Amino acid sequence: MSLVGTKRVLLVVNTRRSDALDLAIQMSARLRERGVQVCVASDDADDLTAHATTADAVTSGSFAIVVPADERASADCDVVLVLGGDGTILRAAERARAHGTPVVGVNLGHVGFLAEAEPEDVSAVLDSVIDGRWHVEERLALDIRVIGQDSSGPTTWALNEVSIEKRARERMIEVVVEIDGRPLSRWGCDGVVAATPTGSTAYAFSAGGPVVWPEVAALLVVPLSAHALFARPMVVAPSSVIAFELSERSDAILAADGRRSLDLPGGSRIEVRSHPQPVRLARLVDAPFTDRLVAKFDLPVQGWAGGSRR
Repeated sequence: MSLVGTKRVLLVVNTRRSDALDLAIQMSARLRERGVQVCVASDDADDLTAHATTADAVTSGSFAIVVPADERASADCDVVLVLGGDGTILRAAERARAHGTPVVGVNLGHVGFLAEAEPEDVSAVLDSVIDGRWHVEERLALDIRVIGQDSSGPTTWALNEVSIEKRARERMIEVVVEIDGRPLSRWGCDGVVAATPTGSTAYAFSAGGPVVWPEVAALLVVPLSAHALFARPMVVAPSSVIAFELSERSDAILAADGRRSLDLPGGSRIEVRSHPQPVRLARLVDAPFTDRLVAKFDLPVQGWAGGSRR
């Protein structure tokens, strides 16, 4: 829980939505009225400037402080306030994680599983942010390393998942799956997903993986259309190292959170493990994950009488 009022906020906005731009301008005005500094990254600032009634409202500094559009954006900020859907929250996480700045989202997308509030809750969200009333929930992230023939390669990270998928529609890829240094199985498949509990309700869910409560420390492995005797979703320890080895004939692409992609030549090895640096989400209310699951997926719970039997 933050113990003092908020001094500085980074706004991250889905600038493709006019309602998000309108809301960002309104929220910035209210935050500044209450003495809170508002920052926007340079890429968002360009779109906000074009949308604002006064052309120089952003660039003059009267709207917000313009900061770099990278992981430095949340430096010295108390919280990152996101207006958009899960994709915008994932972009905000890229700008918040390095500094450990908590992220709170107002859902302007479809499901908005990572968001804390809906548009009708904006006034309450602003009051909580201004007063510094939130608690932090740390979410496990993935450390992803691509190892080529020369034992070196690029690295990246993900909050939800990393997917390895075939590039050519008509051709499968061949993957040997390894857990903790031991081979598990060889799959001919469209691809494979390694996910966090946070990502269990995203791509892994649509591929048939289990829903994992965020309090559970675990990693998921979910095959995509695999042709093999043993090809089921798996949940492994958070300390495990998952590796995928591509055959020489496989032509694949890696995507981290659907935002950062890498080409994978045949023979590549991809190692996935828990990242030592989590993503921090700001929670304004203590709502059970079950309630969030029911609300976001509109699950049928009519007829439940559990509460009356206690």
